[in-house]
Amino acid sequence: MSFQGYLNNIQAKTGKTADDFKKLAEAKGFTQNGQLTAQTKAGDIVKWLKDDFELGHGHAMAIYALLKGIKKEGDE
Repeated sequence: MSFQGYLNNIQAKTGKTADDFKKLAEAKGFTQNGQLTAQTKAGDIVKWLKDDFELGHGHAMAIYALLKGIKKEGDE
């Protein structure tokens, strides 16, 4: 599955877009000015997404990759 496919599935399940997750992460203090804070770890993001949105590990890691800047919308 492509990265964009992961994002599409996440949106279908949660109703939230990639931009929505970026805003939510900022509101929760995981990011600042669009960048992950130094103290934010992958496990923090994964736990949040599993607890609040019932995402699986792979989908949660896709959001982490998006927030970290490893991947972006439209990536294969």
